[in-house]
Amino acid sequence: MKMNWVEKMLMNNPIRAAFQIWYEVPLLERLGGRTEGMKVLEVGCGRGVGTEQILNRFGASSVLAMDLDPDMVRLARKRLMKYPADRLSLTVGDVTAIQAEDQSFDAVFDFAIIHHVPIWQDALKEIHRVLKPGGRFFFQEVTSHALEKWSYQTFMVHPVENRFSGTEFINELERLGIQVGTKTTEKYGGDFVYGVGIKK
Repeated sequence: MKMNWVEKMLMNNPIRAAFQIWYEVPLLERLGGRTEGMKVLEVGCGRGVGTEQILNRFGASSVLAMDLDPDMVRLARKRLMKYPADRLSLTVGDVTAIQAEDQSFDAVFDFAIIHHVPIWQDALKEIHRVLKPGGRFFFQEVTSHALEKWSYQTFMVHPVENRFSGTEFINELERLGIQVGTKTTEKYGGDFVYGVGIKK
């Protein structure tokens, strides 16, 4: 499910970018380390703020960044045009049907996109499929605790059924064989869950 104009406005502004760069990215790095020299997939890249951090701060060798919304991919291409084709590929894509072979990536990043997916379990299955054994899944997600709030329901559009708590999200990862263990934390009263899982 694509973001509506309100959420696009909220996500595509300097305050959101600063929060992602100075808070979320360092938190995920502390939980899961860097990805230096690795082949990385980013699902739901938006305008490419996180993509740039994966390339620079996390040190990925190459990144395939995808988004369901062609408008976001166009913005990301404009933002990231300085990166050569051997380091960065941007494409329109669906996290429930990733166009990649099994065990293609050393790491996958999710900066709050899977809560937009109606059958979010299918997205996690695909991430598990494309991760190599020992590969890492870095995630920051919005939980049902947040989505049930008046502000989210009034101004944004999300699936209303089959939503997840932080615990339910992690339990599904563990069931698939992506071990999170203690490498997770919830923030803002349970509105957000952050973590890193390793594929067995």
